[in-house]
Amino acid sequence: MPQDLLPPIVMVFAASDPSGGAGLQADIMTLSSMGCHPLSVLTALTVQDSAGVEDAMAIDADWVADQARALLEDMPVAAFKIGMLGSVENIAAIAEIISDYPEIPLILDPVLASGRGDELASEDMIAAMRELLLPQTTLLTPNSLEARRMVQEEDNDDDHPGLAECARRLIGAGTEFVLITGTHEHSAQVVNTLYGENGLIRADSWERLPGSYHGSGCTLASAIAANLANGLDIAEAVRDAQDYTWQALANGFRPGMGQYLPDRFFWAREPGPEDEA
Repeated sequence: MPQDLLPPIVMVFAASDPSGGAGLQADIMTLSSMGCHPLSVLTALTVQDSAGVEDAMAIDADWVADQARALLEDMPVAAFKIGMLGSVENIAAIAEIISDYPEIPLILDPVLASGRGDELASEDMIAAMRELLLPQTTLLTPNSLEARRMVQEEDNDDDHPGLAECARRLIGAGTEFVLITGTHEHSAQVVNTLYGENGLIRADSWERLPGSYHGSGCTLASAIAANLANGLDIAEAVRDAQDYTWQALANGFRPGMGQYLPDRFFWAREPGPEDEA
């Protein structure tokens, strides 16, 4: 097949989630649903279900690097997406790899904790993300809690910046754009705000859905990566990915005793009687 007929290829660095709700599995489903071919680089193994994360084990950094290098020497990549990283060593290894591909857009979803609040990143890991990954990042996609934690000054417990100030600091640390999601804010609607070096680019409001969802952040970041790989500009990619993610959440399902899971293939389901009415 000619190169121009290949589906866009996106490389994902993420941890495995055996529940299929978040992590590498969520990335693969989202990218596939949006017409991309995903390449998966495993950064950590987890013990988790739909309720939360019980344990995590980082993959050796040399293995992470070898996975990525083998694929990058074989196939052309249109975008990078980074999720849970597992260790400071993995962050350093990935930062070194992506530095060889400065022209490829990088979407960084800073996975600092699970939806239940299980810690997934130490302060040393957050510092390494800021120092090594943010200067290479095209778009950072934190929720409001993650945005505040990433800019928190260690010795200043009274530092409680607003979201616009968080975005300003994160862009100052090197990322080109920041999309801060408002799921954790106490607002009637969920408001997601995209910032660039000159401030606010767009703000999108979405109906706040009932229930709690596992993997919404992974889905959104991967959907943006897919859109960028498909040639959309940043504002269009962000807007279209939000719509896709909201639809996936609105059609979500609860297969276990914990959170709802997004249905990333909602568009492929047969319409039910209620939909046809």
